[in-house]
Order: sequence, then C-alpha cells, then structure tokens
Amino acid sequence: MNTMLKVEGVHTYIGQYHILQGVNFEAKEGEVSVLLGRNGAGKTTTLKTILGLTPATKGCITFKGQEITKKPTHVIANSGIGYVPEDQGIFATLTVEENMKVAMRNEDEVTMRKQDYVLDLFPDLKTFWKKDGGLLSGGQKQMLAMARAFVGNSQLLLIDEPSKGLAPIVIEKVMEAIIDMKKQTTIVLVEQNFMMASRIGDTYTLLDDGETVHSGMMQDLIQDEQIKRKYLGIG
Repeated sequence: MNTMLKVEGVHTYIGQYHILQGVNFEAKEGEVSVLLGRNGAGKTTTLKTILGLTPATKGCITFKGQEITKKPTHVIANSGIGYVPEDQGIFATLTVEENMKVAMRNEDEVTMRKQDYVLDLFPDLKTFWKKDGGLLSGGQKQMLAMARAFVGNSQLLLIDEPSKGLAPIVIEKVMEAIIDMKKQTTIVLVEQNFMMASRIGDTYTLLDDGETVHSGMMQDLIQDEQIKRKYLGIG
C-alpha cells in the first residue's frame, strides 16, 4: 500500500511556544490514520502544520512523494489535501448549495459525481440544500464541512474532532460516513472519542507533549490496556 503522507521529525513553534517536538507518522493510501493523545498533546497543531497554517521549523512533510514542508497553505490545499477544522469552518450566510460550490475546484463530471456521492452519504444536506449553513444543526454542519472538503479534489482529508459536541446517534452517522469515504480517499483523523477512533481507525499515532510516543495498528492498541491508561487515561 502506497504512503500518501509522511511526517518526519516535525517541530513547530506557535509564538514562543515549542508545541511540536518531534512528530513522526505515516498515512497509507485508503486508510484512516488516527492521531490520539490528551488535550494539549499537539494533535490539532499537527494537522495545521501539515497544511502550512503553523509552518514546521524543523523536519520534513511529504505528500505523494513530494515535499510540502515549506510550501504556502494554498499550494498545499491545491495539491489535493482537504481540511475539516474543529469549528467546521463553513460559511454561515451561504446556503448548503453555495457552500458546496465554493469548495469545488471546477464543476466537471468527476466533481459532480463526488457531490452526488456525498449527498447520498448525507441526505440531510439534500433536504436543506437551499438553507443557510448557519441554520443547520451541529451534526448537519459537520456533515457539510466533511462534504465540502471531499468535493474539493481531495486525495487526503485532515479531519479534526468530528464527534465534538454531537449526540451519540449523530456520531454514529459520522462514523459510518468516514468508513465509507475511505474507499475513495485517505483520512488523517484527530479524535478524542476513543470508541469512535477505535472503530474506524486502521492505524494510530499517540502524541504526548508534542512528540510521537507510540504508533501501530489500531487493533493492537485496543488490546493494550497499559498504553491506553498511560497516554489516554482510559482502560
């Protein structure tokens, strides 16, 4: 299986604070790679660093074999990386339809097929097609954010905390959607909800104080009570 994304020895500062202090992981094509760790471990900053929003000061990031470490965010995004931020980042005053159009690189046959696919995946978006994004429920906003990122020619999706603030029944829908989406794209997921992460992740990377401390197959982590207790406070 091809490596879609590789992060090697990455360090990142935000102002004077040394947030990432040696992050290493790989995301394989067609898999869900989950970044785990306690609050403040550096998970969100890792996604932002991949996208160039908080540029790495040291280390190397490659996407599809090409180094992107020092490239500007718009170049990285245009190369095929989509981002679903923790706050979803939708346009509240635009309709669902307009939000989708803004995310598209163009409206060719491939893009429209991708749109049809995500609208089948998230039927609520069809129902509220002409409704402003700001009037959607929390779960519907999350669905719209994921749908937008997917239609934008994204071969890799970076998704930050998709279950945050959602009801259990909605979390179930989001989980099912991510499992389905990985048939068509590679996903790097930040998720605090271990139940969700363990059910949809293929591999995991554990961060602690800004550095990678453990990684491997998700199935192995599920069985490892000691590591879960030490780094996640569960077990």
